[in-house]
Amino acid sequence: MGGPGATDAAPGPAGGPQAAPGSSETPVPLGKPGSPDASDPPADPPDGSGSSGSPDSSGGSSGGSDSSDGEDGPDDKPEGAKDKKPRSFWRELPILVGIALLLALLIKTFLVQAFSIPSDSMQNTLQRGDRVLVDKLTPWFGAEPERGEVVVFHDPGGWLGGETQQSDSGPLARGVQRVLSFIGLMPSAEEKDLIKRVIAVGGDTVECQKGGPVKVNGKALNEKGYIFPGGTPCDDKPFGPIKVPKGRIWVMGDHRQDSLDSRYHQNLNNGTVSVDQVVGRAIVIAWPVDRWSTLPVPGTFDQSGLGAAASMAPSALGFVGAVPIVLWRRRRLVRKARVTVD
Repeated sequence: MGGPGATDAAPGPAGGPQAAPGSSETPVPLGKPGSPDASDPPADPPDGSGSSGSPDSSGGSSGGSDSSDGEDGPDDKPEGAKDKKPRSFWRELPILVGIALLLALLIKTFLVQAFSIPSDSMQNTLQRGDRVLVDKLTPWFGAEPERGEVVVFHDPGGWLGGETQQSDSGPLARGVQRVLSFIGLMPSAEEKDLIKRVIAVGGDTVECQKGGPVKVNGKALNEKGYIFPGGTPCDDKPFGPIKVPKGRIWVMGDHRQDSLDSRYHQNLNNGTVSVDQVVGRAIVIAWPVDRWSTLPVPGTFDQSGLGAAASMAPSALGFVGAVPIVLWRRRRLVRKARVTVD
């Protein structure tokens, strides 16, 4: 029993204390152990419609971390992915050099090749030390040398003799030259090729008497435009007439008094060269720069009647083939006439 003014508080219902009558405090319910406290703010609903993800007035998410345009952020790369760095120049250089050498080898084998002029036999058209480019593509299509062309050909056998020039450079320089010559970036290091002008081809008859011009199939050649000034067509070595076999050519240097050409090798195939030995036609002087020029066919080789022997061949064959037909027809007419009379 309490004293005066004291008030006994009646026990509240089970589940938690209640505020005393007249108290301004609000009773706080006690939850079970481990349950969220009633004073904590409610969790966001599972559909993401809470205040942190509610759309703002502009239509976007006010609290979302993803960008509205859908692009990946700087940290969105797959795990383990690395940026590819471009190869350095020094790694690419061996590949570029290899491709360049391969292309040079293909060009030298099938298209053009550089050759050096080792002597004075083609003056003044070519000077010693000139570099010429030789067309090697045309022969691959079955074309054969034509009259007036300047051609490079392999030594048919003994033409060069002991005149092959040997390099005075050291072993290293000779090795480099052989490699560059093999891929076509330098002229032949072995100097086993010759360069001359084609005067006659297979089927032609060529000749030259002392004091006279060179004649092909009876037609005189006007050679003043390309033979060495002051030289003669063949006064040092007259020849012929010589019949050039099929598949062979007759060649002469433009400096006739300084050229050991077909005239001086008649002991071997009458001085003729097989077309199979021809490397190609020289088409341009590439070096030195101040001597750059093309090597066209002189106009004298375009004169009418120069290939008369070749042009007459089809007519002759036609005549020979027509004779038996005419004789057979005549015999038939004679027999028919006899039958009619009888």
